[in-house]
Amino acid sequence: MRYIKINPADNVAVALQDLSKGEVVEGVTLATDIPRGHKVVLQALKAGDNVVKYGFPIGHVTRDAAAGTLVDHSCIKTNLEGLLDYEYKPALVEIPESASKRTFMGFRRADGQVGVRNQIWVIPTVGCVNGICEQIVNRFKAEFVGETSSVDAIVHFPHNYGCSQLGDDHENTRKVLRDMVHHPNAGGVLVVSLGCENNQLDAFRELVGPVDESRVKMFVCQKVDDEIQYGVDRLREIYAVCSRDKRTEVPVSELRVGLKCGGSDGLSGITANPLLGVFSDWIVAQGGTTVLTEVPEMFGAETILMNRCQDQATFDKTVHLINDFKEYFMKQGMPVYENPSPGNKAGGISTLEEKSLGCTQKCGKSIVRGVLKYAEPLQVKGLNLLSAPGNDLVASTALAASGCQIVLFTTGRGTPFGSFVPTMKISTNTPLYQAKPSWIDFNAGVLAQGEPMEEVSARFIDFVLAAASGTPVNNEKHGIREIAIFKQGVTL
Repeated sequence: MRYIKINPADNVAVALQDLSKGEVVEGVTLATDIPRGHKVVLQALKAGDNVVKYGFPIGHVTRDAAAGTLVDHSCIKTNLEGLLDYEYKPALVEIPESASKRTFMGFRRADGQVGVRNQIWVIPTVGCVNGICEQIVNRFKAEFVGETSSVDAIVHFPHNYGCSQLGDDHENTRKVLRDMVHHPNAGGVLVVSLGCENNQLDAFRELVGPVDESRVKMFVCQKVDDEIQYGVDRLREIYAVCSRDKRTEVPVSELRVGLKCGGSDGLSGITANPLLGVFSDWIVAQGGTTVLTEVPEMFGAETILMNRCQDQATFDKTVHLINDFKEYFMKQGMPVYENPSPGNKAGGISTLEEKSLGCTQKCGKSIVRGVLKYAEPLQVKGLNLLSAPGNDLVASTALAASGCQIVLFTTGRGTPFGSFVPTMKISTNTPLYQAKPSWIDFNAGVLAQGEPMEEVSARFIDFVLAAASGTPVNNEKHGIREIAIFKQGVTL
């Protein structure tokens, strides 16, 4: 299979491999070479005519385009503009509950949540103590060289914030850090404060609420003599408790999985994203939860999601989600549709509509059950939408902060990053998988080579459940774990 016409209504086909001038595609002889992931015109288009892919317009050509020629970002312009009024037109597909229930091995927490990891996290309330947190972790690890237990990592998470922030930025920082304290992948948490920051420990402790004080400890560096040794002593106490934790068999209904893409290419909406869509529907059928974010990459496909909302109230929240983000761009004086990125364009994506129509395939066909604000914890099972930007690390951090134990990340260009939960990379094409084995965990590119979706998705489900049961993914193997908090306003 060298090319695909995705929908019968499309007037372009997509190259699944590099195509050469003179080859025939859908009865049309190519007048130019077509790189993998890029689009070839199947019928002559006049300037202003729509380009149709996935059965939807993805923009219009800015000049005449002959059949058999390449169309890309240089000659396609978005049709999108400004704020829109929306009408709820339900198009609901009820995913039946699966009769065959699957399980994984996880850590059942006292609050009822289930973790897929048993880690100890050291969290600074403010960036000023990032170095202190690092020293605490390094000294503690030196004491336990060679020791084995159910604690699979001890990690500190530096960030730039916690002071000199106002309004929403200050609250976003506090809420994300709060969410981390309560995350089920953390068997224990040490919170380290400086003492003079805006994010005061007493107020933060109140925001966090009740915790198991044998597992969650907090202290102020300015109030102890030797903050490094004090922190190590507290870690020792936490470790003594967490090291006794054991995995037990739990149903897949306890899984909460984040759906994310980045470094997308022209195959993202053909291979990896549809694979995640099948997986998302499977999780929902198991009684579990998936979360879709990247709100700016819903623009152009938002009505598809809106009409999948379970009711008018959920629809209204989704409209608010979309228009809030558009207004955020407009208040900053920035173009709402300044997307895709240079890497996206090089990979064959020309407009935001095209990117969004591919991006939203990650959530399958399930009904939208919940809509979350940034840093808001999950409340309902099933498919949820989450407010966060498209930036890879910010969005992945937001997914984890909402309570997702794993993030599934599709990519056509490749990236090594990892969030504070296992961040599994799924390649859209086989050459990327072969070139970056230390980045990519699973290859969806085989779909473009003719392997049936049913076989690939079954293998992928097993792969994800193995990761949920403790098998490390690449970002964990290489010690790449980071957080990034959404910032919008001024810094004092």
